[in-house]
Amino acid sequence: MALRYGFEHFGVLQLTNEHETSLLAQRLTLHDLPAGLAEAYDKRHRFNDSDLFKSFYVSTISTVWRDRDRAADQGSPHDSFLDQIGFDMALSVPVHSVAGTRFVVLFLGDGDDIGRAEHFEICYEATCAFDYFYRQVLANKAGMGLTPRETEILRWISYGKTASEIALIVSVSEHTVNSHTATILKKLDVVNRTQMVAKAIREQIIQ
Repeated sequence: MALRYGFEHFGVLQLTNEHETSLLAQRLTLHDLPAGLAEAYDKRHRFNDSDLFKSFYVSTISTVWRDRDRAADQGSPHDSFLDQIGFDMALSVPVHSVAGTRFVVLFLGDGDDIGRAEHFEICYEATCAFDYFYRQVLANKAGMGLTPRETEILRWISYGKTASEIALIVSVSEHTVNSHTATILKKLDVVNRTQMVAKAIREQIIQ
């Protein structure tokens, strides 16, 4: 899709809290950028400080970014995201999952301007492609491999219920609840219930 519309590369970025400092490389859930490019960018720049990043939190409209536009407006392009990462043009397409998690499909390149019709077409196609990608990949990843029963027990744990209380609620033995809890701890790679619930909320496994 990127190549068909004159871009060289693409990336899918997950958006979190606007004020949470994070690296570009950490936000990329899928991309075809040259190896090490995002990591090299993170060593020299803060993605949170870029106009591109800030725009994601003030508008949900797809936007074409050109490095020369920045140069014309501010006299120098050297503090722009595009100049820092080494491309002349970008197209950002805000998308979201069925759970409401926000993402941006980003296309990057050095090609000519994209026309209005092509802009609309790539936005539609990017939305469709992301929806498929989310359902086939990210939704499973977000669950961290938990079964429906494990997720149910995790949810009751987040409500502060004890193993014996959960056993009565879901009609299993307390031993079974403890066994499921141990499996959840292992799958989430945490050491106690507090960390387990915190990570589950952060990863949006539970609300």
